[in-house]
Amino acid sequence: MTAPNRNVLWANAIVDELASAGVSAAVISPGSRSTPLTMAFARHEDVHVFSQLDERSAAFFALGRARRTGEITPLVCTSGTAAANYHPAVMEADRGRVPLLALTADRPPELRDSGANQTADQEKLYGDAVRFYKDLPEPAATDRALTSVRTTIARAIEAAEGVDPGPVHLNVPFAKPLEPTPVPDDVPADLDPAAETGREGPYVDRTSGATRIDDRDLRALADDLSVDRGLIVAGPADPPGLDPEAVTALSHATGHPILADPLSGVRFGGHTRVAPVIGGYDAYLSADLAGTPPETWRDPDVILRIGASPTSKRLRKYLAAVDADQYVVDPIGRWREAEFTATDLVVAEPNRLCGDLSRLVAGGGASAWRTQWERADERAFEVLEESSEFFEGRAVATIAESVPDPATLFVSNSMPVRDLDRFARPTTRNLTVDGNRGVSGIDGIVSTGLGAGSATTDDLTIVLGDLALYHDSNGLLALERLDLDATVVTINNDGGGIFHQLPIEEFDPEFTEWFKTPHGLEFESLADLHGLTYERIDARGDVGQAVDHEGGSGETVDGEDSHSSKADTDPTAALVAAYRAARERSGSTLIDVRTDAKASHQTRKRLRERTVEAVLDGK
Repeated sequence: MTAPNRNVLWANAIVDELASAGVSAAVISPGSRSTPLTMAFARHEDVHVFSQLDERSAAFFALGRARRTGEITPLVCTSGTAAANYHPAVMEADRGRVPLLALTADRPPELRDSGANQTADQEKLYGDAVRFYKDLPEPAATDRALTSVRTTIARAIEAAEGVDPGPVHLNVPFAKPLEPTPVPDDVPADLDPAAETGREGPYVDRTSGATRIDDRDLRALADDLSVDRGLIVAGPADPPGLDPEAVTALSHATGHPILADPLSGVRFGGHTRVAPVIGGYDAYLSADLAGTPPETWRDPDVILRIGASPTSKRLRKYLAAVDADQYVVDPIGRWREAEFTATDLVVAEPNRLCGDLSRLVAGGGASAWRTQWERADERAFEVLEESSEFFEGRAVATIAESVPDPATLFVSNSMPVRDLDRFARPTTRNLTVDGNRGVSGIDGIVSTGLGAGSATTDDLTIVLGDLALYHDSNGLLALERLDLDATVVTINNDGGGIFHQLPIEEFDPEFTEWFKTPHGLEFESLADLHGLTYERIDARGDVGQAVDHEGGSGETVDGEDSHSSKADTDPTAALVAAYRAARERSGSTLIDVRTDAKASHQTRKRLRERTVEAVLDGK
C-alpha cells in the first residue's frame, strides 16, 4: 500500500496523471480543504510548484504561463470564495483561448446546502466559460474509481489544450482527514497497479488534430488571393501563437503586405527584414479613408484575416468600410469580426492554411500596392520621430525600442496596448509581446506578465497603467516569493486616462469624479513594500525629472536630491537611462512614468492629423 488513506491515493492519482501528460508546473494557494492536492503536488518530483497567496493573482499567473507555453499550469485552491477569485482569469482564458485547469477543493456532498462553514455552491461555478466541467466523486479506493478519475484528467487536458483551447474546471470534494495520516483499512492492498500508480506514460494517450479545408476550397481561396491588391491582417494570436514564417511565406507568394498587430507575433522578429510588415496603420487608417480617389489612396480587393480581432479600432473600421472580399480565418469556426462586414468564414488552423496557400497562389501583389503601404508606414514613424513631444505613446514606444533581444514584453489593456499598436515600429529583434485581449480587463496584469516570464529565461518587462498596477499590486509579491525578476513600467496619469478619448470628457465635474477618478497614490511605498528599486520619470511639465530609490535600501527621495538625480533631463533620455539601469542591476525595478493624460491625448490627435496629411499628400 503506497497511500495512508483514500484522499492521498485520490490526489496522487490526479497529480500523477497530470505529470504523465506533460504538466510541469502548478500554482497553489494555501487552504485546508485542498490539503490532499497540495501535498500531492508538493511531493511530486516532476512538477514545479508556485505558491501564490492570493487566488486571483494565482489564476492570472497560471494564465500568463499558459499564454507563453500553450500548455496548462493547474491551479489548486480551497473551497468557498477562493474558487470565486479564479473567475476573472477564467473569463479571460475563455475568450482568449488560453488553456487553464482549475482544481477547486470542496466540502463533501453531505455538507453542501447545510450551513456548514466555508461551503458554497461550486458546481458549474464558471458557467459556460469552461470547455469541460466535472464534479468529481468522493475519493474511493477501488480500481474502477481510480481508472475513472485518471481518464477524467486526460479528458480535461484535451479539452483545455485541444482544437478549441480554454479553461476547464474540476471540482474535487474531500472529507476529513485531509492530511496524509494513516487510516486503517482505508486503502486495500490488492489494487490493480494500473489503477493505483497508472500506466507507463499517460493513462490515456491524446492525439490532437487541426482543422483543414479540402483541396477544392483551398484552391478556390488561393485563386481569390491571386490579385494585385490584397492584405493579410494578423490580429492578436491565440496560444501557442501564429507562425511568422508561415505568414511570411504567404506574403511572399501573394505579394500582399501584412498588417501586424503587436500581439500577433508577426510585427517583431527576423522575418521583418524580408517581409512587408506594416505597423503604423493606426496612425492613418480610418473609415473615411476608404473610397478615397485612387490617385491618392487605393483600397484592397481582398483581405485575409488571421488571429483575433485587431486591437486598432481604426483598422477595424477601415476594413469594414472597404469594398473587398474579406476572409476571416478561425480554427474552430467562431465569429470574431464585430463589424459584421466580412464576406467569408474559413474554418482552418491559420498556420497550416498560410503554408498550404503559399504553395498554391499563382502570383499577384502589384509592387505599387506594396509601396503604398510601406511609404505610408515610413511616413507615420517619421512624423513621430520629427516630434519632440514626450507623451504616453512615446514612453511605450521607447520601452519597446529599448528591450533586449530576446525579450518578453507584457502590455496592459486600456491605453498601453493601444499606444504600442500605434507607435511601436516593426523590428528584427526577437520580441515576444503578449497581453490579455480576451475580455480586455485591467485586472491581473502584473500576475499574468509574471506568469509569462516564469516560463522563459527571456528578459521580462511589464508595461501597464497606474490603475492596472493598483488592481494587481498583490501580484508583485510573486517577485520575491517565486524568485522572479522583472522591470515594471507604469504609465501613471493618476486615473483613467483612456476616458479622455470619450465625449464624456466634456462633462465636468462628473468626468473627473466618476470616470477619470484620480487616486493620488504614491507607488514608491509600494516598491519599498515589495523590495523593488524605484525610479520616477516626471514628464508632466516641459522638462522631465527622474529620481530613483532602491527599495528598502535608504530613505525615500523626492525631487532632485535622489540617489542618482537626473533632473532637468529630457524625459525620453531619462526613461532610456532608467530602463537601462533597471536591466543592469540585479532584482526588479518599478519605473513610475508620471504623465498628463489630457496632454497626451491632445498629442495623439495632433500626431494623427500630421500623419494623415503626410500620407495623403505624399510628403
